[in-house]
Amino acid sequence: MSKAPTEIRIGGFGGQGVILSGIIIGKAFSIYDGKHATLTQAFGPEARGSACSAQVILSAEPVLYPYVAKPDTLVVMSQEAYTKFSPDLKKDGVLLYEEDLVQPDDTIKGIKSYSIPATRFAEELGRKLVLNIVMVGFFSAISNLLSEKAAKKAITASVPKGTEELNLKAFKKGYEYGKKLVARSS
Repeated sequence: MSKAPTEIRIGGFGGQGVILSGIIIGKAFSIYDGKHATLTQAFGPEARGSACSAQVILSAEPVLYPYVAKPDTLVVMSQEAYTKFSPDLKKDGVLLYEEDLVQPDDTIKGIKSYSIPATRFAEELGRKLVLNIVMVGFFSAISNLLSEKAAKKAITASVPKGTEELNLKAFKKGYEYGKKLVARSS
């Protein structure tokens, strides 16, 4: 990892597990990989179903300013989040999106873009709610910022008791899909 902090914004709507995704990424990086992370979050006024986002900063050094200005990586799980946050993505940034819920336009130039059918994968696993964990796996594989072991530990420590196995399967699905995309684009 470079000396400069990595800024990540995760966006979607309430009920998709956006904030939990940010918590897991930050926890994996800081607690289990032994580096530094901050998390800030924002909700729309209606809670479930309205816009929300998590801003995570990952750094090898202590984070001095906890707010994301220009994300290096944007993870979006709704069209509204894409529309609202994509203009802020750095020119050489990375866009990760849920391909069945987000239709990117071609207004953003100079970025790398990767899509995953996270909701479909979650439904195949029997629980649509784990789409956020599929996205965490996808993010982990594409970004290569978190160790797989740390991400799994953070998931196990963060999800409701009794759902650990399902969530680890969701992570694996997103992680393997991401690794295949990275291998293809190399």
